Amino acid sequence: MATAVRTALGMGTAALAALMLAPPDARAATSAGDPVHHPSASPAPSATPSASPSPSSSPSVSPSPSPSASPSPALTPSDVRIRTYAYGSHARQIMDVWWHTAGPRRPAVFVIHGGWWSGGDKKYMTSVSRSYSQLGYTVVNLDYRLSGDAAWPAQRTDVLTAVNAVRRHAATFNTDPNRYVLVGFSAGGHLAAAVGAYGDGRPGLRGVVGISPPVSPLSAFTDGSAFGSKEQQKLRKAAIKLAGGCTPAKCPRVWASMEVPFHASAGDPPMLAFHSSEEFVPPYQSEMLKESLESVGVRMIVKTMAGTQHSAPLYREPGVAETVQAWITARLGSVQPSGSVAG
Repeated sequence: MATAVRTALGMGTAALAALMLAPPDARAATSAGDPVHHPSASPAPSATPSASPSPSSSPSVSPSPSPSASPSPALTPSDVRIRTYAYGSHARQIMDVWWHTAGPRRPAVFVIHGGWWSGGDKKYMTSVSRSYSQLGYTVVNLDYRLSGDAAWPAQRTDVLTAVNAVRRHAATFNTDPNRYVLVGFSAGGHLAAAVGAYGDGRPGLRGVVGISPPVSPLSAFTDGSAFGSKEQQKLRKAAIKLAGGCTPAKCPRVWASMEVPFHASAGDPPMLAFHSSEEFVPPYQSEMLKESLESVGVRMIVKTMAGTQHSAPLYREPGVAETVQAWITARLGSVQPSGSVAG
């Protein structure tokens, strides 16, 4: 499977373009390692994970987020602290950390917003963040550079950097650095899965959840042709912008790097994805990733709900949030009223 894609990459743009235009079943049968990134889409030099600044040394540590993004104090347990930290020098390299000061170290849930890779904001994830804080977990609700700020892989790098910063300062946040999950919505689901498949697994990462995740930008490019819906055409343009304005035929290595099913490896964490049956990010994208992961022994569950709901509206459908929470609890363990962690 990996050999087929590496061969296609070695043959150049025509081969990858042919791969992109292949039917879903053919695309699902391929995977590869992370190729060298195309120079035209390089992120800012300061964004590499190894050089990530720490929350404790951040110049922009602030009190709780702005009123529009922060929870009501009446709804927040007294032992919970909420602060905003910078994990990099860019204005969007910031994260809200919700942590419990009492009890033993807690597992963490990282929440990644969507918005076509070009928009969105962590403030829209406040209620989701609160729900996981109320379950007893540390929560990290993060922003990242958008495609208008920097091309791929800057967005994946930002998530890696934020995770590394929290793990490095786990004692500050009363957090277990070896127990965390990523939960991403739409474009954020793509980033969560891309981090999960980065290398041969990430230290401490116990699971990845995607709600309507476009894990196959190549498929989005194909589906967004003139025959696609308006939303699919918009997603195609968004994927091109993420790639630095470059199409798959011109920048095959960039697109291969964005294509999560190409990067499945045995050390990757288990994954869960939700889609609506008729939404513009079709379930078959996650089915492709599932096939790639299961070929190397990693389990993935893909659930499809009836209708057209996408991202956060899909998460609010009856039973979806509860299923996600139960799956996360199975990965991280439940936090007892005393603060102890079971499982």
